[in-house]
Amino acid sequence: MAITATQVKELRERTGAGMMDCKKALQETDGDMEAAIDLLRSKGAAKAAKREDKSANEGAIGTYIHHSGKVGVMVELNCETDFVANTDDFKALAADIAMHIAATRPLAVSTEVIPADEVERERSVYAAQVEEEGKPENIREKIVEGKLQKWFKDVALMEQPFVKNPDQKISDLITEVSAKTGEKIEVARFARFSIGD
Repeated sequence: MAITATQVKELRERTGAGMMDCKKALQETDGDMEAAIDLLRSKGAAKAAKREDKSANEGAIGTYIHHSGKVGVMVELNCETDFVANTDDFKALAADIAMHIAATRPLAVSTEVIPADEVERERSVYAAQVEEEGKPENIREKIVEGKLQKWFKDVALMEQPFVKNPDQKISDLITEVSAKTGEKIEVARFARFSIGD
């Protein structure tokens, strides 16, 4: 099947992938636009995973101020090159993550960097709850661990469901943009300010 320039252009606009990648994807999928999009996404995600060990020393500061003027967020989003840092997709990602942080109040970027004393405090609260509920001793630790994992999803930014699309975690959102740009993208740090806190 002959692939037209119009098809390549449409796929490029919808995915942000390079022209040759779009043409190859359309050829591999016999011109099926949706299948080509899925193919590009899967290849992009695989490329992004391969770049995990790359250093991300460029980037941008994303900001968000709530319309009330009482909550503000700054987030440092890093990538590999200033070219990607200046793209609309990257800037939009930084803004979306800042807005998300304003809404959800995460404690840390990832579960690995949540302070150990916070984790232990939660663990002891859950252990007391499970004991109070009279759960059998042989399953208490599993229940506590399950509650702790749920808490991690609530307080670790990368584990949280994205407020604009709860079916997608923040880590998935970053992977999606990373696949589109072909570079490693990561949240370095954030600060959330709130009047009265």
